[in-house]
Amino acid sequence: MASGKSLSIVQYFEGAESHKCGYCKNTVGSVSNGMWAHVLTVEDYQDLIDRGWRRSGMYVYKPIMHKTCCPQYTIRCRALNFQPSKSQKKKMKMLTRFLTKGEVSKEPGDDEAMESCFEIMGGQPSPELNKCKATEHDLTISGDDLDVEVPVQEIEKKKEEKESVDKGESSAYEPSDTTKLSTAGRATPTPHRTPKPGEGPDTNRPPCRKAKEVRRERKLQKTQHKAGVTVCPEAQSDAKSVLSEKSKANQPKSLEEFLSYPAGELKHRLEVRLVLASFDDPGFSATFKESADLFAKYQMIIHKDTPSECDKDQFQRFLCNSPLQEEYPPDGPDCGYGSFHQQYWLDGKLLAVGVIDILPYCVSSVYFYYDPDYSFLSLGVYSALREIAFTRELHEKAANLSYYYMGFFIYSCPKMRYKGQYKPSDLLCPETYAWIPIEQCRPKLEHSKYSRLNSDQNTVDENAVSDINNVHVLYKNRAMLYSMYTYRRLAFRDSDEDELVKEYAGLVGKTCAQKMLLYMR
Repeated sequence: MASGKSLSIVQYFEGAESHKCGYCKNTVGSVSNGMWAHVLTVEDYQDLIDRGWRRSGMYVYKPIMHKTCCPQYTIRCRALNFQPSKSQKKKMKMLTRFLTKGEVSKEPGDDEAMESCFEIMGGQPSPELNKCKATEHDLTISGDDLDVEVPVQEIEKKKEEKESVDKGESSAYEPSDTTKLSTAGRATPTPHRTPKPGEGPDTNRPPCRKAKEVRRERKLQKTQHKAGVTVCPEAQSDAKSVLSEKSKANQPKSLEEFLSYPAGELKHRLEVRLVLASFDDPGFSATFKESADLFAKYQMIIHKDTPSECDKDQFQRFLCNSPLQEEYPPDGPDCGYGSFHQQYWLDGKLLAVGVIDILPYCVSSVYFYYDPDYSFLSLGVYSALREIAFTRELHEKAANLSYYYMGFFIYSCPKMRYKGQYKPSDLLCPETYAWIPIEQCRPKLEHSKYSRLNSDQNTVDENAVSDINNVHVLYKNRAMLYSMYTYRRLAFRDSDEDELVKEYAGLVGKTCAQKMLLYMR
């Protein structure tokens, strides 16, 4: 390509896929649309998850919310504003005592009932669709016709010629190489949506103060007023300064403070390593067997999988293979963007692994598994808190990266409501794709398992596709607009292709439809 930049290439599977639901166990109740992502840029995947998509290895799927048995709402935590709850603090203190003193909690492990790998990865294509995937040769891009748009009158003219051919009035249609074509500029991607007023903290207002502190200051002012005492501005300033110092001392401990350990000798040493999910990464390849063995142990003990359901092939397919292309922009985090494994090592032994995607606006949690022998440490909670803190750390270098995506929130499945405990958090409206604070969503979800969530009935999907002719496709190793594809294929194309492209474009949105390449046979 002229720009030299990688382009996303996807192969959409038309129609809905029905399969067993991992939550309510309905044999055909889980309904989703899906596509195979041969190549996916981190920017495009960010846009896709902001429209309700999620990846399972190389397969990317989107639940059909009004049809599926257990609607799955994309959930994100506003990491910069996160404050741990009393229960979450207790879990962190428990692990700290284990590391510093070797204490093991006498309370039974009460970790969150996380999804199994195959509940999360349930949206997999059928074997028949797998056979239809494009080959590596099919995906080679040898040319770019994206700046070329066929005039509508030319298409209509060729349609008339085709109709004449169908009636036997002339010879078979062959498009002319000398046909005059018009040029049109490429669509510019829409900027990432920023939170609307009221969705985040107001940076123009002073920081919150404790009610007790405010009452004490008001009482002092009231007493002075009654006694007729006039306090000079300097004295008032000194008093406020003292109160400010006390206020700082009374501030709750931050998440980072809870996750840090006091200096001194430790009974156990916990090390967290970040490795790129690629065999090109020495740290990943050197620990692959250990990671795969831990995954199998976790799946068989915690989720009762059979050995064949969690062997190395399944592990690599679901949690190692990724379509995301690594990127290292100058304004991005030092580790870059892409798919990673965050490994937790306890005294030199692999304790747990968090599979994450680092994207331009978020850290997206894919899966987490751990050694069941250490269930008493509530590692599921601990890893989520660690990943929120990691998001905040990355934000210091990449200013736009400020959210922690936790996958799907399933309100109709009580055991899956735990993700709402990481506050403040938002759910994605399945119709307008606006983010709605979870507190506003709960009453709606109590009333109905599927909800629009966005109360403003005038709000529409601002990223909807109005003209499928501008959808970008890959055909015979050339990138082109769909209008050019229809022009070249007019005599041979399937009459259902317009419906396929329309369905695809409606699901991925205008931004992705005009950046990603849709593979066409």
